[in-house]
Amino acid sequence: MKKFIFAAILAAFTTGAFAQDAAPEAAPAPEKAWKTGGNGSFTFNQISFKNWAAGGKNSVTGTFLFKTFANLKTEQVTWDNTLDMGYGLTKYKSEDVQKSEDKLQLTSNFGYNAYKHKWFYSALFDFKTQFAYGYKYDGSAIVDTVSKFMAPAYLNVSIGMLYKPSDVFSLYISPLTGRTTIVTDTDFSTDYGLDAGKKARFEYGATAKMTVDKKNLVKNVDYFLTATAFSNLLDHPEHIDIDAETGFNLHVNDWLTAILKFNILFDDDIKYKEAYSFVDENGETQVGTRTRGARLQFKELFGFGLAFHW
Repeated sequence: MKKFIFAAILAAFTTGAFAQDAAPEAAPAPEKAWKTGGNGSFTFNQISFKNWAAGGKNSVTGTFLFKTFANLKTEQVTWDNTLDMGYGLTKYKSEDVQKSEDKLQLTSNFGYNAYKHKWFYSALFDFKTQFAYGYKYDGSAIVDTVSKFMAPAYLNVSIGMLYKPSDVFSLYISPLTGRTTIVTDTDFSTDYGLDAGKKARFEYGATAKMTVDKKNLVKNVDYFLTATAFSNLLDHPEHIDIDAETGFNLHVNDWLTAILKFNILFDDDIKYKEAYSFVDENGETQVGTRTRGARLQFKELFGFGLAFHW
């Protein structure tokens, strides 16, 4: 009897062991359709001089950048959503604080598979403005107000084709784009291509947009590029508006970062305001601005500071 019980236990143990070994491996967890995340940074620059023979001006600059995304990817659909914000201030010695960075942009690009999950029928929504007042300076003196929240703001809605072979590169082309320039304050109407007293201007045209987001271009260095071109097909289509941003993020470690960023902008409807000052016949200094033609706009940002990611 004891031999029978021992044999039964041994058989049960052996059978269980073989059954466990033969059991199929657990299937890997399915990849999540939604991916969310983002990054932010606060960069700080300071220049200080004392008895410096070559001269110079003390300055302090602080810039906050924040970007978050929520992207959906399924068998047939790709949907990328991005919120990009930035704000920075600069102070030169005893002069007033001046704005050095100001950006608020929301972008949503929806695509439905058209060919081999690389070409997509697509719709694009893009909204862009700034947070705070912007001023034109003559030296340290404010001579004119040139922008504020929603003055101007740009709203672009379009449908077209999206070529997206990977998460690194995408190219969007649209022959059907509606672009609305908004100014909530009519004092800015003529500065941004609107008729005097108008708060909105609609344009119909074509758009091309290219994005590159390459992580670890070289070790700990990310590269990014967003470039958009727009042509008003009903009014001087040869005048192409360009808005491009490119640069590098350098990761020292999980908490320290450096950023180098360039912005290039050309819009034929944005007139350049030139500051001037002169002493009148009564010996008083007169300051103001005069309007010139459209010009290529360029901005560079470099900073080192704290970073966070999620």
